[in-house]
Amino acid sequence: MEALRQDDPRRIGPYAVLARFRETASAVQYLAHDAAGDRPVVINAARPRLAALPAFRRRFQAEARTAERLAGGWVQPSLDASAEDADDVPPWTAVPYTPALTLTEAIEVMGPLPERAVRILGAGIAETLSRVHATGAVLQGLAPGTVLLAEDGPRLTAFGPLGAAAAAEARPGGQLSVRLGYLTPEQVAGEDPGPASDLFVLGLLLAYAATGTTPLADGPAAEGAERIARTDPELGAVPAQLRDLIARCLAKDPADRPSAGTVAAELAPEGAAGSAKGGRLPERVAAAVAEQAVRVRELAAAGHPVDAPAGGPADGAVDGPEDAAPAGGPADARVGTPSGATAGPAAHVPAPAGEPLPARDTRTAQLGDIGRQASRTDRTTTQLSVPRELTGPGAGTAAEPPAALPAVLPPVPLPVPVRPTPAPAPSSPALDRRGLFIGLAAGAAGLIVGGGGALAFGSGDGGRTDDPKPAPSRSGPVVAGLPPQPRWVYTHPAAEPSPLTAALWNDRLLVLTGENGATGVDLRTGRRVWESADAAKGRAALPAGKDLCFVAGPSAFLWLSPKDGKVTHRVGYADQFAGVPNLAVAEIVGGSGPVVWFTGSNEVTVKAPPPKKGKKRGKDQKAVKSYLFAYDVSRRKELWRTPVPTGRGPAAPVYRLIAVGRDDLVVRQSPATLTSGDVKSAKGKAVFRGFDQKTGKLLWSRSFGTVAPDGAAMGDARGLLYAAVGDDLQAFELPDGKPKWTVNGTTGTAYGTSVASGTLLHTTNRDQEVGAVERETGRLRWRRSTEAAPGPAAPAVTLSASRKTLLAADTAQVTAFAAEDGRRLWKFQDIGSQDPKGPTVTAPYRVLATGRTAVVQRDRIFYAFPVA
Repeated sequence: MEALRQDDPRRIGPYAVLARFRETASAVQYLAHDAAGDRPVVINAARPRLAALPAFRRRFQAEARTAERLAGGWVQPSLDASAEDADDVPPWTAVPYTPALTLTEAIEVMGPLPERAVRILGAGIAETLSRVHATGAVLQGLAPGTVLLAEDGPRLTAFGPLGAAAAAEARPGGQLSVRLGYLTPEQVAGEDPGPASDLFVLGLLLAYAATGTTPLADGPAAEGAERIARTDPELGAVPAQLRDLIARCLAKDPADRPSAGTVAAELAPEGAAGSAKGGRLPERVAAAVAEQAVRVRELAAAGHPVDAPAGGPADGAVDGPEDAAPAGGPADARVGTPSGATAGPAAHVPAPAGEPLPARDTRTAQLGDIGRQASRTDRTTTQLSVPRELTGPGAGTAAEPPAALPAVLPPVPLPVPVRPTPAPAPSSPALDRRGLFIGLAAGAAGLIVGGGGALAFGSGDGGRTDDPKPAPSRSGPVVAGLPPQPRWVYTHPAAEPSPLTAALWNDRLLVLTGENGATGVDLRTGRRVWESADAAKGRAALPAGKDLCFVAGPSAFLWLSPKDGKVTHRVGYADQFAGVPNLAVAEIVGGSGPVVWFTGSNEVTVKAPPPKKGKKRGKDQKAVKSYLFAYDVSRRKELWRTPVPTGRGPAAPVYRLIAVGRDDLVVRQSPATLTSGDVKSAKGKAVFRGFDQKTGKLLWSRSFGTVAPDGAAMGDARGLLYAAVGDDLQAFELPDGKPKWTVNGTTGTAYGTSVASGTLLHTTNRDQEVGAVERETGRLRWRRSTEAAPGPAAPAVTLSASRKTLLAADTAQVTAFAAEDGRRLWKFQDIGSQDPKGPTVTAPYRVLATGRTAVVQRDRIFYAFPVA
């Protein structure tokens, strides 16, 4: 923290400014408090000289909107911001104060961080990157000074190249030149940054956190681009357990870098929030953070600003901060510790000749001495950036293009990015030591780039990329490997419990059931169109013809209007199934067309048999009888019921539908409802049952090979059963059980449930591999890895309605493949909205396919992606 300088504001918006907190190339951060004075806030106020540029204002506001969209988890929610149309006031944003040090400050306090702290730091950053990359956007906001270390986890404070810039300056002609601190090999080669670029910078940050030095930083700054493009990083000082992951992040080829979700999973399998519980900051860093918090509380309690002793203006409201000399200049006065409250006293340097040192400020003595301090070079960024003198000529300057790097174009805003017009390719793929002078399309007036690692934003409107409401796109991925832009995103209200089930109704509605009711979401727009409290705790939602939606509730079958969700028909279980009073329905087994199958039971009284002569009559007994029902939901009519053995409880058994044949249906009982007698008689094997579709008659009951009760299994209409047997996948003929073929797996890896399509069977296993084999022969056609971290279960595979795209969903991501040949199309990851003090998001992904749309669900968030 520093005392306020003469030209610093004393009020910004509704906030009273107390002290300077930190500085960036484009803004000054102030400690302030609101009108009530009950909470400190940090205001990020643009430097007025830069704020005079329309290009700067647009970029500042675009990055502020990105921060708002990412709020939650490791991103502080915005409390307030300047009006976007207030051109006479430098733009600013306000966030709650969180006691924390920047990564740079933490390294200055104690040197390299312990491995645990590095893991939590990296996992938190990767989780946020995963949310950004899920929309196809790029963050470009990582730097040692933009990452905070707080007691409950990391925080990100910059959301684009402006916030993370190592330098920013106004240029003649109304242009803005921004020099990035960290560059990537693809940017050096003149390519646009992609999500993998964020991973390269993350690798640099992790190495810096683990060792106190940045890879590739040694050597002249002017040769930084050469080292980034061609030199392998020296990672010998990185802890062995982190070295491989960081090396993969620093791969020269973006395709060789891991995804953000993979990095998060490898660094902290239980999530950053879970790892950070109980405190995780190293002792010296925690002490510095605690000291900072005490000083901030004392300053906020005092309620008045800390002014530099010489020449400060009277307290009053002004528009924004004037540009000040760099830290260490004549106007620099520090409050407490350097660069935002690290431990220890400030280092003082002599005052210039003839200029007396200011007297000690007794009003703020508890915050430390106020004095001059020399500036320090941020080696972590400057050694990987281009020197200030190489940022390029101003507009209209007839100078030879300076030496250094190609252009780095601005990132696209969230949530649905609109990519800027690409720059023309360099004339040579090799590094041009004379540099490049690149102009964009004619419509982007004045948008020039000169010098290395620099972004130049022009004053014309043609170059705008920050439309706050970009139109959804129906195109494919804009970058290879990225998911297509979602048609819409629906988030179930946080005030309501997460949905219990999700289903698609006639390609028109996404129907969600939950503890409080059912919800209808328009599949075209993603908008919530109705709610039905009557359908609370519903367990299934299915089409009932073209006009109604069928929901199986806890006590009745319901038919809802798709227009408003109102109940049009109700069939109670207890009194509307003849012969089975007080029926309790277990679960819907499955369905085909208008017919659904379900199990149910009721309690009956079994009368004691007549006593023998001279004996007393015995007592009547209570017993549970169970049935398998077939029900037509369009005609609202029971088709048949057949008795089945009662399961554990005693209660109706829970059956899983395995196959629907030409004349029969095949089910298997859930292991959780097997009685001890069932388990003993099956001898560790699964028992499958076949019922006649028309009459419900039990046709057969048997085991197949050594398929376990919980082993993956599915069948098809051709009379084949495909099941996991140990490490292998086997096909059996139904119903005789004759083995047809075997696909051998790897030791310790089980197959998951397959999906059949045409002549192919699409497979999945716990090695996070999916593939395709021929249904008749088992011959392998292709096999690919999802590249997800190993997990306890195989990915769930779903085919698009056209059968052209295979989507594999697990706990880490959704991966899309071309179903015919296995080409990897794209990956989607969304870490979800995390509360640092709440539970980690661990819900698996789920995919529902309809028409040319795949609806991806994770917990309460749904994305509609276009698919082939």
